Amino acid sequence: MESETMIAIVKERPAPGLTLKRVPVPRELGPHDVLVKVKRASICGTDVHIYNWDAWSQERIRPPQIDGHEFTGEVVSIGGDVSTVKVGDSVVSETHIPCQKCLQCRTGKMHICKNMQILGVHRDGVFAEYVRVPEVVLWKVDPSIPLEYASIMEPFGNAIHTALVTDLTGKNVLITGAGPIGAMAVAVAKVSGAAQVIVSEIKEFRKELARKMGADVIIDPTKEDLTKKVKAMTEDNGADVLLEMSGNTTAFKQGLDSLTNGAVVSLLGVFPGELSFDINGLFTFKGLTMYGITGRKMFETWQVATQLLKNKRIDLSPVVTHILPAEKFEEGFDVMIRGISGKVILEF
Repeated sequence: MESETMIAIVKERPAPGLTLKRVPVPRELGPHDVLVKVKRASICGTDVHIYNWDAWSQERIRPPQIDGHEFTGEVVSIGGDVSTVKVGDSVVSETHIPCQKCLQCRTGKMHICKNMQILGVHRDGVFAEYVRVPEVVLWKVDPSIPLEYASIMEPFGNAIHTALVTDLTGKNVLITGAGPIGAMAVAVAKVSGAAQVIVSEIKEFRKELARKMGADVIIDPTKEDLTKKVKAMTEDNGADVLLEMSGNTTAFKQGLDSLTNGAVVSLLGVFPGELSFDINGLFTFKGLTMYGITGRKMFETWQVATQLLKNKRIDLSPVVTHILPAEKFEEGFDVMIRGISGKVILEF
């Protein structure tokens, strides 16, 4: 490496904002550690929480700490016992770092490890020129996949994991919330054989994002009755599958109300607090099945994401709305906070 220091975007103190500064390159590697030169990193909603220094962040982040968790890069150095990647490999990374020892890790559920750490939350993240990560989280990525798309394979994996909890062939799918992950889920549902993909969204920018990703119908629940509209489109039955991406209590209730009996609910949206709703009428008596989604299956979801992108089955270009040099990170956070962006990519 040419320098002892590197550019990084750091949560320097327990207050709103982030700082661009030079910090030491994490040269010291354990036997299973890998040093990756970051090529592209993308801003996530979690990063916005950290930037704003909200209650969630205050409970979890311990400044000073490098932010960020979605990235792609090139392996530049490996620990002595690393065997799955080599110097020069193009890689992406799972952001959930498993302990590999708990019950979940030992029974094929590493993505919900009991002792999980998260990049950029519990340890230094990826908004830097170099990042040190354990070998277990790395996934070799086909060099034919553009860097911008590789850098968002982590949230793309969220969309895949959420959508594919059940067979979507011939199903009427309702998606509540068309942020970047909801928009990507539209494309996943379409390529998976959904009969109709219906999106509930109130923001104009995100409506257009859903349209570009292939939504059949977009409904603004502040202007139309979502449940009546969905039932009118489904022979008065309701949708077969709900992908909840909004984290909005009202949207969730409306989504449940719009489902047919025996439907499947896949819940990715993170809500601000406790929920109160008619669980008997909206869930139990309708015989629904609900899945809680966190992260991506390691590494089943990553394999699906790789094949969809490598073989150009899904085009992520509409989702990538901004590509900025790392020095302009504040501009990226601004457009995200104002809700006028899809994924914002930072170049390192």
